[in-house]
Amino acid sequence: MVLFGQCPAGEGEPFLSGQLRVTEEFLSRVLLDTEYKPDYNIGFPAKRITTELDWEDMILDYQVEAELEEINTWISSGKTIMEDWGLSRFLKAGYRSLFYGPPGTGKTTLAKVIANTTSADFKQINATVAGKKDMEEIVKEARDSLGMFGRKTILFVDEIHRFNKGQQDYLLPFVEDGTVTLIGATTENPYFEVNNALLSRSRIFELKPLEKQDIRELVLRAVYDEKKGMGAYGADITEDAADFLADVANGDARAALNAVELGILTTKQSEDGKVHITLPVAAECIQKRAVRYDKDGDNHYDTVSAFIKSMRGSDPDAALYYLARMLYAGEDVKFIARRIIICAAEDVGNADPNTLTVAVSAAQAVERIGLPEGQIPLAQAVAYVATAPKSNAACLGIFKAMEAVRSEKTPPVPAHLQDKHYKGAEKLGHGLGYKYAHDYPRHYVKQQYLPDGMEDCVFYEPTENGYEKQIREHMEWLKGEDKD
Repeated sequence: MVLFGQCPAGEGEPFLSGQLRVTEEFLSRVLLDTEYKPDYNIGFPAKRITTELDWEDMILDYQVEAELEEINTWISSGKTIMEDWGLSRFLKAGYRSLFYGPPGTGKTTLAKVIANTTSADFKQINATVAGKKDMEEIVKEARDSLGMFGRKTILFVDEIHRFNKGQQDYLLPFVEDGTVTLIGATTENPYFEVNNALLSRSRIFELKPLEKQDIRELVLRAVYDEKKGMGAYGADITEDAADFLADVANGDARAALNAVELGILTTKQSEDGKVHITLPVAAECIQKRAVRYDKDGDNHYDTVSAFIKSMRGSDPDAALYYLARMLYAGEDVKFIARRIIICAAEDVGNADPNTLTVAVSAAQAVERIGLPEGQIPLAQAVAYVATAPKSNAACLGIFKAMEAVRSEKTPPVPAHLQDKHYKGAEKLGHGLGYKYAHDYPRHYVKQQYLPDGMEDCVFYEPTENGYEKQIREHMEWLKGEDKD
């Protein structure tokens, strides 16, 4: 324990002329019998955060929860593992991890729960504002807490992908020797955004957006739980309001819980003395108009159906309108992108082969850039599909072919088409008589490709629309050559 701190001597005065003062750590222990816990101020950059939550309050994927227990085990039993078990020769003393996921998935809360369940100090900083000097203060406090009280420190660094090289180079040695346990959080893919030196030393935990049902459970808990929610206010929430918040939150628990808090604190009590969070109240609190769009109900399927039929029917205005309705209601953009890709192949096909390329590119683009900007490539693809010439010939062709395979006896592949690239194939007659198309004028020669008994079957019938008209004309020429 540090008993005294020295105030610097004045300019030109001997070093020892500075005043000695009793430290706050010593006073806190002697006078109050409590450990000194500095909090965020101009001289200490890390914010001390506590929580009453524990693992039972978390909604986590089973695999993620099991992996996170490793952090608990290390913090609580690291000394035993390193010293008593004699593994210090093989393992480094520190533990570092990165929580990666979109906003509202519980990255900060998880770190707090870990600190709470391990009785460790939890300090939070933001990499965008903390400098090297701030790191030095945090390390000093962590070292004092570990030396004086045997209490470990968890340093939670938000936006860790913004860590500069100076911050990282200074902090990593203290992470590796166990002075601090580092937990970083980022909404960016760490494999692209985090420095390799830090990435290679860290365990990555991907936290995915919560499901609608999980968000709904959190909303109800926030309204009615008197201990860990706002149940003491005596509020209630309607079923459609809870469903709406869970839906539009789009996996962001923080957005839904903020809306609940705002609704309870700003809504006037009714005549029965209760605060009633109805659908209009919920929509106002989350600043989003309620749209009839239940992802599990008729409105969802009706809207999707209208969206696809509008693209198929070559109405770009209607298609864009239904796209907007789905996006506004919080529909999964991956689901939307899949529908566009399917429509491009099923309803446009070879009438404009480029349509499928546009649809796939839009799906990749929205996955890369996310929303709200992702709505632009989606809109481009929807407009392209809707205005493209239409043909379902390829779709009908595979349906016919599948039915033929399913309902008829499967005849052997013609002998001249069979593989001849192995020893003994020639003796079996495989590949004999095959005509290589590129050896003939216009790279075509009449030859049987379908099995015996199926020579006259037609599965693909090009239309007169778009590029398929050229395909049709080409195929008619080939048939004319066959007659000659």
